[in-house]
Amino acid sequence: MLIVDSQVHIWGANTPERPWPTSKNGLKPVPVHNNGVPFTRDFVLREMQAAGVDRVIIVPPSWEGDRNDLALEAAQRHPDRFAVMGRLDIDAADARRQIAGWLKRPGMLGLRFAFHTPLLEKPLLDGRTDWVWAAAEEAGIPIMVLATHAQMPLIERVARGHPRLKLVMDHLGLAGDRKDAEAFRDLDQLLALGRRPNVAVKASILPFFVTDPYPYRSLHPYLRRVYEAYGPQRLFWGTDLSRLPCTYREGVTMFTEEIPWLTEEDREWIMGRGVCEWLGWNMPR
Repeated sequence: MLIVDSQVHIWGANTPERPWPTSKNGLKPVPVHNNGVPFTRDFVLREMQAAGVDRVIIVPPSWEGDRNDLALEAAQRHPDRFAVMGRLDIDAADARRQIAGWLKRPGMLGLRFAFHTPLLEKPLLDGRTDWVWAAAEEAGIPIMVLATHAQMPLIERVARGHPRLKLVMDHLGLAGDRKDAEAFRDLDQLLALGRRPNVAVKASILPFFVTDPYPYRSLHPYLRRVYEAYGPQRLFWGTDLSRLPCTYREGVTMFTEEIPWLTEEDREWIMGRGVCEWLGWNMPR
């Protein structure tokens, strides 16, 4: 069974030669994972080997700014192990030109946007993202989106208005520090999106949102509801490794060994085949 992690960040050190942005839109940088210690390509490769993970989709982190250099370098050096959902500054003067050639970059599979804070939400509310949905739909560029449950009606309008645009909702729409029932209180908003065939979901970093230990049985009923709304072909496993509160191997086995109602075919889709087919990352022979 092919095992593909649908979200891992990698990043470099904050140095004068490659500095992180000091601010964006008037805000200080967001807190970084792993206490800021670089999460490198080689470190992730070692973790993958130990955990039995075949492939990783790199999502460049926000604290490095709108840059994709380290992610693309990893994908170009290891095209069988890494691919990228890249960051784009939609207000950049050449943003439309970048979209036109986005998928021509070796290793690039699509775009990723985050709207989960009041500041980040503004472009979604004021219409600045409207052109991106249309351009990505025209160019066949899939988009991963980090949005809250409360924002799902906004995403539903995007999915309805752009039916050929493939959208993936990150972390089942979970964001912030809420845990257990409070974190999943408004899950119905995500489930309603399941009726849109151009929307899929990532079951990523889920252990972060509960307080019970591995194998995180409190998550299983929520996962069953998502499974019933989206099916195994639109439900993608992932970890967001730098925030995972368990070992990488446990992040895998929670799905491959601890959820008895998943069939072997379900696991094949959820653990890797689904996300590769959705994003157009060729399956290995």
